[in-house]
Amino acid sequence: MSHDLNHPTSTRRTLETLLASLKPYVGFDWVRPAHFETPIDITSITSDSRAVSPGGVFVALSGVNTDGHQYLQQAVQSGASLLVCDKTVLAQRTSLLNDLNLKNSAVIEVDNTYMALAALSAVFYGEPAKQLTMVGVTGTNGKTTVTHLVEQMLLDWHKNAAVIGTLGIKTAASQQYETTGHTTPMAPELQKTLSDLVSRKTDYVVMEVSSHALDQDRTYGCTFQVAVVTNVTQDHLDYHKTMARYCEAKTRLFSALAPGASAVINMDDEWAQEFVKATPNEVCQWTYSIDDPKASVRATHVEFGIDGSQFHVQTPVGQADVNLKIAGRFSIYNALAALCAGLALGIPLENVVSSLEKVKGVRGRFEVVASKPYVIVDYAHTPDGLENVLSAAKRVTPEGARLIAVFGCGGDRDATKRPKMGAIVERIADLLVVTSDNPRSEDPQQIITDILSGIQRFDSSRMIVNADREEAIHRAIDLAGPEDIIVIAGKGHEDYQILADRVIHFDDREVVQAYVAVAR
Repeated sequence: MSHDLNHPTSTRRTLETLLASLKPYVGFDWVRPAHFETPIDITSITSDSRAVSPGGVFVALSGVNTDGHQYLQQAVQSGASLLVCDKTVLAQRTSLLNDLNLKNSAVIEVDNTYMALAALSAVFYGEPAKQLTMVGVTGTNGKTTVTHLVEQMLLDWHKNAAVIGTLGIKTAASQQYETTGHTTPMAPELQKTLSDLVSRKTDYVVMEVSSHALDQDRTYGCTFQVAVVTNVTQDHLDYHKTMARYCEAKTRLFSALAPGASAVINMDDEWAQEFVKATPNEVCQWTYSIDDPKASVRATHVEFGIDGSQFHVQTPVGQADVNLKIAGRFSIYNALAALCAGLALGIPLENVVSSLEKVKGVRGRFEVVASKPYVIVDYAHTPDGLENVLSAAKRVTPEGARLIAVFGCGGDRDATKRPKMGAIVERIADLLVVTSDNPRSEDPQQIITDILSGIQRFDSSRMIVNADREEAIHRAIDLAGPEDIIVIAGKGHEDYQILADRVIHFDDREVVQAYVAVAR
């Protein structure tokens, strides 16, 4: 799929028509109107000053680590026809525009440049979301699995469906992932992608919607027919600071739903009522649960095994037995979320169940990559995600065998979860192998020290520390008996490791399979 952002599939927009179309979305004020002899064609939308081209729009975002207003001069020199700035920033820095040569550039000021970027991008690309049925999935864990389960339902129902999320973009035609760099792409890339999908006759888009994306209004201008929340547990507090703010960001997907849309809510999650309250009255609510008998969709007679899970589901449109090829209690929650979304889209229950039973798993999500010993690779990188995966693995570990956990924590991210994850692994696993994840700019040893601070009893017979992830994985395999289960958590599908000075190729699955092949 092409991602040339300079050429929308719709007719090019002039500055005047683009701003006229923007009015219903975002109010704005002229700071200094430009005087053009002829209408100016707008050729691109970007928040990256390095990507500005003649006739482009540059939107200055005030981010966590940088401020786009510092690059207005660069944007002007690159030929930007329009600069979009934050009113508050301009009020605080009144001299910001004085040194700019605005002869060929116009400037507008808005209350929210993130929202303006999304609205401009939507208008520029012809508001493609209005031509698609959009399903948005948010939550701390399970988003990728749920989106792929819903995608399978739609494909089996003979719909042209695409997925956007952590693994990338996948269309019905290619079934190959194209990397995006973000769980939810930035607004210009997202709208360009949706425009491309419309041109390829796509009917449905199932996408992961991250808390960052919602907080930054990346999906503003997208109308979702179905919104799904999986769960809300600790993650990204380095960005959101508090759990309340983290949850509030996720509820925005629900509060923006239009009458006639559907909301899918996990009633067993402690934050469920926040989503119930955020959902407008005119929206249909589908609630799901294992424990709450009042939920509209409920799983009973739950059973687990290393190769899958089974349960009986009761819904407003009937009941059925479901045999998943994905293991773990958390997988049943993911299946219930996807089932509700499928029913909300009008897919018959028997078709929904058939599709659920067909999916063998999602890359890097409780993925069994070797046997004797069983080795499971999972993306779990939050306290709740790690506990869910280890609990699922522990439940199917044979009597007398051990559960071995290989894990670390990412650098430059929420440090408060590190000791919590150490405590969780100490409580559930029989052997702990503490190692590096993506240390980024942090010292790997300091990250490990943070993890170890959550461990109550240091026992050398059940604990190994090795900052070299490959060596740590090898050591776990060496120590495992044929009936033991090894869980390698944190990176899942990732095929890289981010170090302080470089990014290297690293795939947990490849490391395991290469070592096992030699050992055998």
